Amino acid sequence: MKDIRNKFLIITGIVLGVLAVVAGIRAVSNRAPRLETARQKSIAVTARPTASDRQILAAQDEIARAPHASSGYNLLCAAYLKKARETGDFAFNAKAEAALNRSLELTASEDNYDALKLKSALLLAYHRFGEALDLARRARDMRPQDPMNYGAITDALVELGDYQGAFEAAQTMMDLRPGTPSYSRVSYLRGLQGDTEGAIEAMRAAAEATADPETAAWCRVHVGDELMNTGRLAAAEHEFDVALQHFPGYHLALAGKARARLAFGHTDAAIEFYQRAQERVPLPETAIALGDLYTKLGRADEAKKQYDLVEFIERAGAAAGTYSRQLALFYADHDVKLDEALAIARRERAARADIYTADTLAWCLYKKGDLVGAKRSIVEALRLGTRDARIHYHAGMIEQALGNRRNAAKRLHLALKINPSFDILQAEVARQTLRAIAA
Repeated sequence: MKDIRNKFLIITGIVLGVLAVVAGIRAVSNRAPRLETARQKSIAVTARPTASDRQILAAQDEIARAPHASSGYNLLCAAYLKKARETGDFAFNAKAEAALNRSLELTASEDNYDALKLKSALLLAYHRFGEALDLARRARDMRPQDPMNYGAITDALVELGDYQGAFEAAQTMMDLRPGTPSYSRVSYLRGLQGDTEGAIEAMRAAAEATADPETAAWCRVHVGDELMNTGRLAAAEHEFDVALQHFPGYHLALAGKARARLAFGHTDAAIEFYQRAQERVPLPETAIALGDLYTKLGRADEAKKQYDLVEFIERAGAAAGTYSRQLALFYADHDVKLDEALAIARRERAARADIYTADTLAWCLYKKGDLVGAKRSIVEALRLGTRDARIHYHAGMIEQALGNRRNAAKRLHLALKINPSFDILQAEVARQTLRAIAA
């Protein structure tokens, strides 16, 4: 199953925006954190503190030394954003926002450049893309030679569907400073254009350019996902293994291992890796995959527990509202709550104009029987030539419903060629539909 779109968006502003901000903020102390029980408990420091743990402690030290300076709160905000990325716990975004608000109380935004960049990243995390773009452009106007501003602009424009603008901003970022933040964006944009090999090349460069273990692991997971979409399963699984070496227990790499094991036909191992990923960070895509595996195996009670978890994750806690698009697709895939699915998809489309939101809307319209609307939206989703198995599957099913059997077969064949295991249940629907067309 191709999860690149989810990984760029389930942690949006963390995966992309925070990567840029943390790289752009000045370095903090690398000294080992002092063993202070109360402080360790407050930030959940483990036996092996991560980079974000060390950054949080260093920021707290700076605040203690200069409580009326905004710089320490900016560092704390950046550190909490990185912690959110490491853990998938959106509660750290709220802590980041509190630190940022304190920084802006101490120093107004026009004199607080770092806070301006951080606020743009937070707005990306909260899916307020238009506001994030405005702030990123303000920051760019203040310091046009700072490449990180163009990274935030790229991220916002991608979500708003202005791909030409995103390409131009990413190129400017690369021209100013090649490195992990710029290479990772180039990789994503190449992937959107169907250039899988180019996406792999750029993400490998991103992985090699960083010294941060979690960032390197994140890049490796994306390389693995792209490799799975070329049929190189062994090479893909190797990337997931390398990611786990960089950052042991990394939930995205564990889920990647599950996808690889499943593609090899090792169902029990896939379940084990999905369970381990879910124990680390509960995410809708993991719950859906586990639920679908249990459904396929006839374990209905276990499947229902996972499906219930999908709705809970989307609607409860700090992440509420973050996974709306995944929830709409989940409902549509499983033919439940279709009116709600369509309403969610339309709300998402009103807020963002990227190809994946167009795809979600197309699928929900198809499930509701609006084939004209579905065709219009799927054409929009296909406009960049992205090699995404799910989009081509949706396009094939829409063409089949419209009676365009040749186009349907072409799209369904392509979906299965890109990734035969793109979805645990839907890939089989694609095969069944192809057999029906051929009959």
